[in-house]
Formats: sequence, structure tokens, C-alpha cells
Amino acid sequence: MRLRNKPWAKEKIAAYPQYVISNPEQYKGRWRELFRNDNPIHIEIGTGKGQFITGMAKANPHINYIGIELYESVIVSALDKLIEHDLPNLRLLNINAKDLMNVFAAGEVERIYLNFSDPWPKKRHEKRRLTYRSFLELYEQILVEEGEIHFKTDNQGLFEYSLVSFSQYGLVLTYVSLDLHRSNFVGNIMTEYEEKFAAQGNRIYRCEVKYPPKK
Repeated sequence: MRLRNKPWAKEKIAAYPQYVISNPEQYKGRWRELFRNDNPIHIEIGTGKGQFITGMAKANPHINYIGIELYESVIVSALDKLIEHDLPNLRLLNINAKDLMNVFAAGEVERIYLNFSDPWPKKRHEKRRLTYRSFLELYEQILVEEGEIHFKTDNQGLFEYSLVSFSQYGLVLTYVSLDLHRSNFVGNIMTEYEEKFAAQGNRIYRCEVKYPPKK
């Protein structure tokens, strides 16, 4: 993904600390205090411009959503959507996914969304894929027992790799679609990339997996 630099992004993010949490470490284990309720917490890693996470928050006011995005020049677009809609059940974090354990306590998250993640197709970059084993270990630390990952991509190679990675880790496959937009799946909310790729006729792959019960 080629990013268009937005030199003003950092300043804008800093101007809205009520939406993009500037010190997320202080809420580790206390996110429900921030949301002022005991609702489930779902996070999206790589939230991009925010269309998916905003749509989910609007459709499911009984769930707390946290969108995580590394790039300032991207998350400002998600911030614009949140400013417009002022959703009380959505907050954003401008952090690296590798730092999840610094901001979430064990068992604090019910579900993780991975939408159109960078496929990192070269073998030497395998460890950067968000469905690589080390990331699955990381997710397991912050998810509740039998927590879920919902994964969506247009990249067949990444999808096949991820199914193998999930299986080798011992995750349980509960849903799979090899052509989401021609399936009977109800309630799909599209990302910006998904709209673009679907319009080009690309097939969209989707699966849901959950961690097995702890022994």
C-alpha cells in the first residue's frame, strides 16, 4: 500500500484525544471503564480509513469497538468518520499490533477482526503476516477463552496460508466462504478495499475461527 503523507495528521490526531486514545497503556484491563459499560470488546487490527469499524459500531451499539491502525496518515480518515458520527462505542488507537499486550489485559477482548491485511507475499516476510503463529499467540493472550478471529481478504494466497496457520495452531474453523459476495452471509459490512476489489470482480474470502477451550 502506497501511503500519501499527510504532515498535518499528527496534529489532528492530538486534537481529538477523546477519539484517538493517546495513552492506551493506562487503560489496560480498564477499557470498560472508558466505555462506561460492561459490553463485549471487539477490535479491528489494521482499521484503515475506518469504514468497516464505523459501520460495525453503528450497527451494534451493544458492542464496544476499538480500531487499531499503525499509520497516522491513514487513521485520520477513520478519525474523520468518528468525528462525524460521534459513536460512544468506538475508539481508535494509533499503535503497532505487536504492542497489543501493552494495552489489553488477558481475556479483555472477545473478538478480533483482520480485514484485507497486507499479504507480505515474499517468504522472508512471513513473520509479518497478521495470521503468522507469533501473532496468533499474541491474540490468544488478550482474547477471552474460545475468543474469535474473523478474517477477510481478496488475496487467495494469504487466505490459504492463513487457513493452514490457523489449523496448525489448533484453532477451530467455524465459518468459511470462498466467495463471500455470492454467499448467503448476512450483515456483511464492507471496507474501502473490499468495495474496490469487489467492483473489479475479485473474489472475497472470509473465515471465522475460534481458540479451543483451555485445558
